[in-house]
Amino acid sequence: MTTPCIITVAITGSVAQKADNPAVPITVAEQIESTHEAFEAGASLVHAHVRQDDGTPTSDPDRFGRLVEGLRKHCPGMIVQLSTGGRSGTGRERGGMIPLKPDMCSLSTGSCNFPTRVYENSPELVNWLASEMLAHDVKPEIEAFDLSMIFKAVEMQKSGQINGPLHVQFVMGVKNAMPVDRESFWFYVETVRRIAPDATWTGAGIGRDQITLNRWSLELGGHCRTGLEDNVRLDRDTLAPSNAALVKRVVDLAGEYDRRPATVAEARQILRLAA
Repeated sequence: MTTPCIITVAITGSVAQKADNPAVPITVAEQIESTHEAFEAGASLVHAHVRQDDGTPTSDPDRFGRLVEGLRKHCPGMIVQLSTGGRSGTGRERGGMIPLKPDMCSLSTGSCNFPTRVYENSPELVNWLASEMLAHDVKPEIEAFDLSMIFKAVEMQKSGQINGPLHVQFVMGVKNAMPVDRESFWFYVETVRRIAPDATWTGAGIGRDQITLNRWSLELGGHCRTGLEDNVRLDRDTLAPSNAALVKRVVDLAGEYDRRPATVAEARQILRLAA
């Protein structure tokens, strides 16, 4: 029997614009439509940001609310994960959508360098975001840009700041942060297995390395992230026509590793989320 793989589709992010790829969904309506296509293609989890109408990132809880409402209507059962990322706002405004009670929210447990700025996650902010997720029964996805963030997440789980089991996402390929390196990836996976043996994990690669991390994650028993947030191309010369096309690429790849896309019911069971 093949092993299910949760396919996360990161539909929009805070950086890619229609000038980079016309398929990037900007408005709430576009995001709902794009997610629905990806859902039908095999994605069981959506990672979502919201934008202003001009394409600039925001953490506006009203826009998140309309997005969540549409996703729950048109993608029944799909796991909805909202971003608390630092490009979309500052300080506590980054967690203003947590009271909407999505299934999950992203949580980076430390700071790191990005290409032109510091991705700043102060201890006070990390603790506050975690407390909000705990209060509203929202499962965090630990976005790990380096090893220290994994150890910090385990520490927070042991202290009761995060409910377990952990779900960790290894983000590789952001310039100045964790590089795309096979031995390092293996070390991160083995470290999670050692210090958080009940944790689940996903690999996320940026740009051309999206498919590299898809392959490594399928091979090593983890889960996969794809989508136009991280990568706007199918290959060097071809823009991805949709988020669904990137999802389909993972679906087709999965069979090579005796894997298959998880259903929404399976994904919720794997992540210990309510049906």
